[in-house]
Amino acid sequence: MNDFQVLITPPQKDYELIDSGRGEKLERYGQFVVARPDPQALWPKFLPEAKWREAHAYFEREWRIRGKMPKNWSVGLGDLTFSIYLSSFKHTGIFPEQLENWRWMQRLLPARVKRGKGTQPVVLNLFGYTGGATLACVAAGAQVCHVDGSKVAVTWARKNAELSGLSARPVRWILDDSLVFLRREVRRGRKYDGIILDPPIFGHGPKGEVWKIEEHLYELLDMARQVLSDRPLFFLLNGYAAGYSAIAYENNLRGVLGDAKGGGVRGGGIFEHGELAIQESGAGGRLLPSGIFARWSDKVS
Repeated sequence: MNDFQVLITPPQKDYELIDSGRGEKLERYGQFVVARPDPQALWPKFLPEAKWREAHAYFEREWRIRGKMPKNWSVGLGDLTFSIYLSSFKHTGIFPEQLENWRWMQRLLPARVKRGKGTQPVVLNLFGYTGGATLACVAAGAQVCHVDGSKVAVTWARKNAELSGLSARPVRWILDDSLVFLRREVRRGRKYDGIILDPPIFGHGPKGEVWKIEEHLYELLDMARQVLSDRPLFFLLNGYAAGYSAIAYENNLRGVLGDAKGGGVRGGGIFEHGELAIQESGAGGRLLPSGIFARWSDKVS
């Protein structure tokens, strides 16, 4: 099955995209409103500049704060809780556009969990950042191996687990370069029922390892193929600002999980690809493109 989709995150209780345009987006995280750059927002803004200037913080080479604002605060998204922090890279520590992917995994995992003792699914989350996908999976009953090359990100993810009431769940928190770690897992013969890959365009591991998506993505996917269990549940590949098409990402998944004709694992399962988008809370409900994805699931599991 070859199905293009747009996965949309509508306004949430603790998060909304208020407006976007002219290379910026205006967002509310709980009670605080922030404005920051977004190259996808090429259209005019709906709201007047006076409204944008009411934001508690805005990013202009660095974060600039208006009035009193805490260093970090907590918000809910889905059934999880996240610590929001205005990082030097303009990020806030949460990616609301991933909400529908989290829910997708949470629909798939319980079927395997219910099969009984000793069948708890094991998920590998590479480039796990602040842990949204990891926490979504452990909340649904999985064991997760969470890998990221940033000590700050791993610490942040563990804090989010605590805030979400999931700190006692089975998570291996690994500070390592994702590709280096995956090579070791292949040698160890470890297997995973679900794999999540969220590779950046460029990055560094904790020991200075260099990641370049145009050079290393193929090896990453090949290593991931080798650690898939005999009866995998899902495989998710996300992309941000890499200049690639969701079709290209799905073609990569077909190379990992099946053949060019789309056979899939054991000739079954469902392939999907498309865009991630966030819906503005205004009357028009305009969509802000926020990434691409390709994914496979074994519906018969």
